[in-house]
Amino acid sequence: MAVAVTGASGQLGRLVVEALLADGVETVAIVRDPAKIEDLAERGVRVRQASYDDPAALDAALAGVDRLLLISGSEIGQRVAQHTNVIRAAERTGVDLLAYTSIPLATENPMILAQDHRGTEEVLATATVPTVVLRNSWYWENYAAGAAHAAQTGVLTGASGDGKVSGATRADYAAAAAKVLTSEGHEGRVYELGGDDALTGADLAATIARVTGEPVRYENLTEADYAAVLRQAGLPDAVAATLADADTGIAAGLLEVDTGDLRTLLGTAPTSPVEALRAILS
Repeated sequence: MAVAVTGASGQLGRLVVEALLADGVETVAIVRDPAKIEDLAERGVRVRQASYDDPAALDAALAGVDRLLLISGSEIGQRVAQHTNVIRAAERTGVDLLAYTSIPLATENPMILAQDHRGTEEVLATATVPTVVLRNSWYWENYAAGAAHAAQTGVLTGASGDGKVSGATRADYAAAAAKVLTSEGHEGRVYELGGDDALTGADLAATIARVTGEPVRYENLTEADYAAVLRQAGLPDAVAATLADADTGIAAGLLEVDTGDLRTLLGTAPTSPVEALRAILS
């Protein structure tokens, strides 16, 4: 069985490839720039070059592939068309199962980040290839810069209020994806994936304090003020607006997941926030 991963040079994609390699699975890594994963090629990964915008290259990259993980792209606003190119290529080349990394509650989630996922899931719903949707909640790694800054200043800022986020590490989500790609019974499933520990902003601040030994408090801002803070930190306007909007989504409970799906797929407890932040801040 050959399993392919798109976006394999990215942070999540590389971890999925590593998990598949550890299981001895024949793995195909699909990337725009093969030079970024020369080390994986040296370890036996079959590297194929294709972008989400090139249907012909995608057809060639998926030749002989049995199962495919479509990792969502990064170009917000263009992703539905790009993902559709991958889905159609999977149909043309006879892929047996296509898994897609989405976001919690995608069909009803109003967050900016959710819009392309909703559109992609609509395409998947009518696809002729069997599908499984992996609705990943927040990565604990998303807090790396904010946690480091909070440890230095004593203040963690955000706009999530008392809302909780069920985070997990990229490695946990990658392991869950690898499990779906290498086992049976997942066709047609939609997994809402998140860690066992759902944290508010204040909980996260306390966890950072526990890990670093430095006092940290949470300061809740309006969405507009938080976006301004992110812009002042050097983020582009669109990125700052998207992240501030995500915090508003957290405040509304849109990234709180209590299904236990991640634990079930992993067969063990996901990485705790303390363990995750300790690794992030080390």
